[in-house]
Amino acid sequence: MFMRTIVALGLIAGLSACDVSVGGAGPILTPAQPTAAGAQSNARNFVRVVNTVERVAENECRARTQNLNCDFNIVVDDRPGEPANAYQTLDRQGRPIIAFTIALINDTRNEDELAFVLGHEAAHHIAGHIGRQQQNAVAGAVIFAGLATLSGGDANAVRSAQELGAQVGARSYSKEFELEADALGTIITARAGYDPLRGAEFFTRIPDPGDKFLGTHPPNASRIETVRRTAAGL
Repeated sequence: MFMRTIVALGLIAGLSACDVSVGGAGPILTPAQPTAAGAQSNARNFVRVVNTVERVAENECRARTQNLNCDFNIVVDDRPGEPANAYQTLDRQGRPIIAFTIALINDTRNEDELAFVLGHEAAHHIAGHIGRQQQNAVAGAVIFAGLATLSGGDANAVRSAQELGAQVGARSYSKEFELEADALGTIITARAGYDPLRGAEFFTRIPDPGDKFLGTHPPNASRIETVRRTAAGL
């Protein structure tokens, strides 16, 4: 199962990534380098979590969607120097890919945290966040370009307005997407037999993005509260 699922990210280079991740806004932490024994233990934890959570996430995907590819491909981003991060994207055939950097695998303190991050990223795909984000970007580009045209802008001004509109549109609902993924990720984590509350302790160690205008991630306190509220309702 592990050999079928976990591959090096270099095999899927060039794919269109989506910045709807646990740490997509930048480095989460700069963890200390683990010992060889610690790295082996982290790798074993990761394998166990993937083998357990992947099946649950795929079942949840099929139960909640129609005509969506629910065959997750979980990979390790082994590029040197990559910060602690996890993210979800699609390959050219539309198969959902979830990538973990080695730094993130080494930074998580237990299997519950790994399970929660995996459930969160799977939830982004199940909720269709990549497609919804792309639609928002297109809508923003059209609106801003239209405003630039009406104001008499030249071709360069219109092009700049399109780029800005796409950025604004893509970020318009990114915080809501993160909270949606936290909620569904909580359900996936719990149904896989892990503790989502313990898994969400990961948020207590990452920099808090606060509540910035057009920020991509909500405050950590909001994310933890979403996990608590969702877990209490299970």
